[in-house]
Amino acid sequence: MTDAEWAAVRDAMPVPAWLEGRGGQPEGYCHRQLVDAVRYLVAGGIAWRAMPADFPTWDRVYAFFRRWRDKGLVAEFHDRLRDRVREAAGRDPEPTAGIIDAQTVKAAASVPAASRGFDGGKKVNGRKRHIVVDTLGLLLTVLVTAASVTDRKAGGTLLERLRQRHWRISLVWADGGYTGHLVDLARDVLRIALSVVKRNDHATGFTVLPKRWLVERTFAWLMHSRRLARDYETAPTPPRR
Repeated sequence: MTDAEWAAVRDAMPVPAWLEGRGGQPEGYCHRQLVDAVRYLVAGGIAWRAMPADFPTWDRVYAFFRRWRDKGLVAEFHDRLRDRVREAAGRDPEPTAGIIDAQTVKAAASVPAASRGFDGGKKVNGRKRHIVVDTLGLLLTVLVTAASVTDRKAGGTLLERLRQRHWRISLVWADGGYTGHLVDLARDVLRIALSVVKRNDHATGFTVLPKRWLVERTFAWLMHSRRLARDYETAPTPPRR
């Protein structure tokens, strides 16, 4: 990170307990080094043990990441940065509309058979990322399942999580895979209008669809990171404590 980027990131990071007198010990390494190491791993697609010598040792970086992940600090850090981006764009920090979609990615050999599946439509054996983004393409909530899980089935759980985390959401755009009872569930139970944006039957080739292109751009952003181009994680979700 540049000094300007770190200045913005540092202000959004959760304050360590020891700085607020809540116990614990100071980190043995600078948070800037640790965050840079995690970003390098995701962008380069390397294994934890292949961490270059320029960074702290791989086990210290992994311990830092795992502790922040399990305590929800990674999600809190992400949400703070997203709110700042929205404010800089002249938006309210709390969104009122979103776009839902799913992306299937191949799974590496490290992914157990119990948490992977075959997507018959995409002809891919792996996992599926179900996401909801705001109208800027920023992540609001994520659900990872086996690739065999349909968009409609996972959509109910994803929208429930969305309602719990973002109470002002009232409209979500989706593709044809989210039709049926999910539209009724969203309207009657979650108080969310699920608007299906369908492709014109007479259109040929690639067509940019209103609103839906925003979530497709987010998937393109994710695929720029080599570690996200394929699923390597042994578990689709972090352990609960």
